[in-house]
Amino acid sequence: MWRKAGFFFLILFVLSPWGSPATALAAGLVVALTAGSPYPDLSGKPATYLLQASVVFLGFGMDLAAVYKAGRGGIVFILCVVFGALALGFLLGKFLQTPLKITTLISTGTAICGGSAIAAVGPAIKAENDEMSVSLGTIFTLNAVALFAFPLIGHAFGLSQPQFGLWAAIAIQDTSSVVGASSAYGAEALAIAATVKLARALWIAPLALVWAYVFHEKGAKAKIKIPWFIFLFVAAATFRTYAPAFILPSIFDSLVNLAKAGFTVTLFLIGLGISKEMLKRVGWRPFALGTILWVVIASCTLFAVVKFA
Repeated sequence: MWRKAGFFFLILFVLSPWGSPATALAAGLVVALTAGSPYPDLSGKPATYLLQASVVFLGFGMDLAAVYKAGRGGIVFILCVVFGALALGFLLGKFLQTPLKITTLISTGTAICGGSAIAAVGPAIKAENDEMSVSLGTIFTLNAVALFAFPLIGHAFGLSQPQFGLWAAIAIQDTSSVVGASSAYGAEALAIAATVKLARALWIAPLALVWAYVFHEKGAKAKIKIPWFIFLFVAAATFRTYAPAFILPSIFDSLVNLAKAGFTVTLFLIGLGISKEMLKRVGWRPFALGTILWVVIASCTLFAVVKFA
């Protein structure tokens, strides 16, 4: 009884102003490794469905016209980061001998938009719960570091607000951390970072479809499992862009907040699915992969922004 009451209390906590995706994952992990989950089945299909629904609702926060306008200015940087992170990620994964699906998840999360990209790609490649958990944990740990480190680095290098906004948008994985770091730097940096980040996030859909094809099971009767919720994500973004004028922007903001809440609860449930045995089985390599990849991408993009932006 006490475990169940604590379960619901923690959900309320991670959804409060004191909570965050990172604390949600950490809270689930602490419960899983100490008392154990009172609802172990929730870490399976229910968490997956909630994750997919959250990705769809995130689409209501994307104005494709603004994304296109911002993307034109940062398209070279975005392309370099997306393809560079994927190529380097798979090379590092081969060197560190990390499992292929974990390498794919971490590389995709670094290339596009962190946890949201992992949430979209995971079902497409049929990733297991432990693979999702380790990948998400790695990405969110690095995003927590970026949230505090990037403004300090930006000031140390004397970056202008447009320069910092561009750098944050292309070097920080998760959208919430991009917004947090750029808002601490200034209003102009936030405006640029938010729109360029959305342009980068549009790569979720094509990459999810590509990985669904690459990872489909071989055989005469094998079928590609199409991640249909990705099309709903694109449809939501399209509707947001061309919605009738009588639909208030606050409605879309509410839907995006609902998506963020769902994503936070999902991370809590995923954390509950982690076990000591799983951590021992996976080891240190995924975190090393994510850290090295992120440091290289952040350093190279910082040099590019200082030199060319």
